[in-house]
Amino acid sequence: MDQNPLLQRISVNPQICFGKPCIRGTRIWVSLILDMLAYGTSMEEILEAYPQLKREDVLACIAYGSVMSHENYVDVHFQAA
Repeated sequence: MDQNPLLQRISVNPQICFGKPCIRGTRIWVSLILDMLAYGTSMEEILEAYPQLKREDVLACIAYGSVMSHENYVDVHFQAA
């Protein structure tokens, strides 16, 4: 699979935000945007809260999360019904 061009909108710099992935040119963590989406915040609400962002920045965060999930796993505990 070719690398998603949206990922060019994400930067990782050890000198910025402790090396956490951020939206390029900002100090807005990818994880913050993903958390907001996971809690039900709409893209429109995110863009309103962070007017410096574009729709493509939010999509880049989703793309980053997708790529990370290909190799990294989170233990999810569940109970059988």
